[in-house]
Amino acid sequence: MYYIYLATIAYVAVLYLTLRDIRIYKRTRIDSYRKGAMKGILASAIVMLGVLFTTFNPEMGLFVVFIGLYFNKKGVREKVFINADSKDRFLGKTDI
Repeated sequence: MYYIYLATIAYVAVLYLTLRDIRIYKRTRIDSYRKGAMKGILASAIVMLGVLFTTFNPEMGLFVVFIGLYFNKKGVREKVFINADSKDRFLGKTDI
């Protein structure tokens, strides 16, 4: 019953991280953030499929969601937050 909520929260988290990577890339033009945004777009599509599958088969849908979350791994990034506080990091503002 609550599986659809869990899958939706995972989708929102992946989408948020992807949009944040896009914003950081637009500000800094650092290539690792562009690659992270591209991975995030792929992962958000997989997680959205998982959300759709969750409505019919919760176990299979959550499995697809977890596969999408696995693909969302970003890797090593350059340091773009030097003096930023938590709010600025949350919003994707950079010090560069």
